[in-house]
Amino acid sequence: MAKTAVKKLSNLFVWVILGLLFVALAGFGIGSFSGGASQVGQVGEAEITADDYARALDQEIRARIAQTGQPVTLSTLQAQGVDQAVLQSLVARAALAHEAGAMGLSVGDAEVARQITEIESFQGLDGQFDRESYEFTLRQNGLDTAEFEENVREDTARGLLQLAVIGGLQPNATITDTLVAYQGETRDFSLLTLTEADLPAGLPAPTPADLQAQYDETPERFTRPEARRITYAWITPTLLIDSVPVDEEALRALYEDRAELYRQPERRLLEQLTFLEEADAQAAYDAILAGETTFDALVEERELTLDDIDLGEVARDDLPAATAEAIFADTESEIIGPLDSTFGGAALFRVNAVLDASEVPFDEAREELRAELAAEAARRTIDDLRDPVDDLLASGATLEELAADTEMVLGQIDYTPTSEDGIAGYDAFREAALAVEEGDFPELLELSDGGLFALRLDETVPPALPPLAEIEDEVAQAWRESALRAQLAARGEALVGQLATGAALEDLGRLDREQQVRRQDFIPDAPPTLVAQVFRLSAPGDTVLVPGADRAFIARLDRINPAARDDPGTEILTQIMSQSVGQSMAQDIFEAYGRAVQAEAGISLNQSMINAVHSQFP
Repeated sequence: MAKTAVKKLSNLFVWVILGLLFVALAGFGIGSFSGGASQVGQVGEAEITADDYARALDQEIRARIAQTGQPVTLSTLQAQGVDQAVLQSLVARAALAHEAGAMGLSVGDAEVARQITEIESFQGLDGQFDRESYEFTLRQNGLDTAEFEENVREDTARGLLQLAVIGGLQPNATITDTLVAYQGETRDFSLLTLTEADLPAGLPAPTPADLQAQYDETPERFTRPEARRITYAWITPTLLIDSVPVDEEALRALYEDRAELYRQPERRLLEQLTFLEEADAQAAYDAILAGETTFDALVEERELTLDDIDLGEVARDDLPAATAEAIFADTESEIIGPLDSTFGGAALFRVNAVLDASEVPFDEAREELRAELAAEAARRTIDDLRDPVDDLLASGATLEELAADTEMVLGQIDYTPTSEDGIAGYDAFREAALAVEEGDFPELLELSDGGLFALRLDETVPPALPPLAEIEDEVAQAWRESALRAQLAARGEALVGQLATGAALEDLGRLDREQQVRRQDFIPDAPPTLVAQVFRLSAPGDTVLVPGADRAFIARLDRINPAARDDPGTEILTQIMSQSVGQSMAQDIFEAYGRAVQAEAGISLNQSMINAVHSQFP
């Protein structure tokens, strides 16, 4: 029994370690360092081989490539300090191996064999261990069977040692309860919202001195970012649509093709409840007339929903002739029947709405039809333009010449990543505008609506602060926002002063009540710090002023609600906190244990061998 328990405990760590190891075994382009004899370091009696370090680095590189989809090199890892983290993880493993060896902790050959034969990579098509696959895989990765089996033995021993150190830890109940009480607490509070309308004198207009002060104090707010001055020539269906001729006969032909859209017959919105026998339908109808039941109750008794019986919009031709005649002749009744069902049998019909016949005359539909045909003609025109424009660009024509000789329109823009107007609203243009360099020859590119464009980078415009006269409206808006915030805060402070002298919050304006608010909640249209400020209040009745951009809030704490212990959410939170506390304790203790082992055993690193490993990577 004890032996089985040991195996289960060891598996918890060994499978994780072996899984990582066999990901590493799939490395490419990393040569062997004398069969693993060369060392990059040593902790006590445990060695860190160059092959181990090379495989760990290769694994980290490939993991990051898989995660980002971008090329990753060793220099990238070194710039981020990842190579040191990889080396430290190997030092930590070596420290555990040294300690396990010093304690005489190991596992027998039978356990090593069991671990290896259960690895899927070493199994054949029949699911059984395949010795040839096992030896071939190891040879391909610079390992022999003895070396690999010793690694498995050491990994298993390390796992057992780790379990011995932290396996018996239990989460601290006091810490868990404290965290649950803190996180599960909710609060009720009242909010008085102050807006510009609550300012006694309103917000005055800015004076020239106010504008100048705002301009001088916050120049970074008005400074235009670096821009790319781009000249472009473009053509889109929208630019052509008004000038494209459309044949009148084509318009009328399209109108007739769409007749069912422009000429709608009289319709009914119907629901149909079907019965196998007409007598049953009649009995149901009579019961409705007598007030003994309702149509909805009959639907529910049949275990149906209103969606199940909904027919939607129905015209005469959609119903049996006799049924259509009865329903469309009756303009008063809500329930009609029994009548022939569209599915066979008899049915009761409920009329939910009457839709009168309608017709959109050709003259009213003309503009819509013309826009559709003109858009199609514009796209054909643009398609016909593609080859001539390509030829002109290939012959060295400028964008100005392109606009002069074709239907393309010339334009210019000071482009920044925030530009959105006009052609900058197209993704294709934005990508090209960021990629183009001075001196590049314009090339014809396509827009998402079928349009075409070509561009040229004229210059890079450095950041610049426009003169006040050019941006006076923008500066005025900035002043207004700043002044409004300040005056709302001042008004709020005055009201808080009234509360201190005995006034009630209810006397100062309309209040909004917020209940059962958690620490992580937020109040719509309120500053994001509002809830956090409320949770800093000590006792019911305490108030706090929270200024915002265009409004200020006075919050009064009404009630503190402790976490409900019998609430399912609290139970889940307790489990999460318990696991988190337990994991944190285990991590702290094991890290402290690892540092102590490393300090006692001693660490030595061979920098020249570490550099040799690095040189094997591109």
